[in-house]
Amino acid sequence: MSDVVTDYIQNLKQTWQVEICQKIDQIVREALPEVTVRLQYGKPHYLKDGKYAYVLSSAKEWITFTIFNAAALEAPEGFFEAGDPERKTIKIRSGQPVDYDRLAHFVQQTAHTPGA
Repeated sequence: MSDVVTDYIQNLKQTWQVEICQKIDQIVREALPEVTVRLQYGKPHYLKDGKYAYVLSSAKEWITFTIFNAAALEAPEGFFEAGDPERKTIKIRSGQPVDYDRLAHFVQQTAHTPGA
């Protein structure tokens, strides 16, 4: 983990958020080892070739993970929040099961998509 992500995660107040953020960060880094990270608007933004690839953020009740360049991703109804098809966001609440395998598949798909 980069210091930016490490610091961000260590400052989270809820254990469940720490665990989920650590796992998501691991998924991103395994799929895209050359990813760079910067803190923008108080949250980690993962960049591929200087362009946004993923954003991880927390709120009191949830974690959100946004995948950019995601128009081609096909997910079950309700997996992602409604919104811009180029940006797909999953909102994870406390106690909600997380399909890390599916999430890793989506990250893998977008990590190797041109233009991401």
